[in-house]
Amino acid sequence: MTKQPYPEEFKIEAVKQITERGHRVADVSTRIGVSQHSLYKWIKAYAVSGQQLIQQHT
Repeated sequence: MTKQPYPEEFKIEAVKQITERGHRVADVSTRIGVSQHSLYKWIKAYAVSGQQLIQQHT
């Protein structure tokens, strides 16, 4: 059973909650049900390459 990738819009919104709105990674992780590790990967992808590459780092 393979897990479906998260939609790009979902990832962008999660990253914005942390980077723009100041929410803690742990809090966002718990609230949306995504591991902190995944969130950190999405943040790094967003910082390095912008929104387009977040999808590749699921």
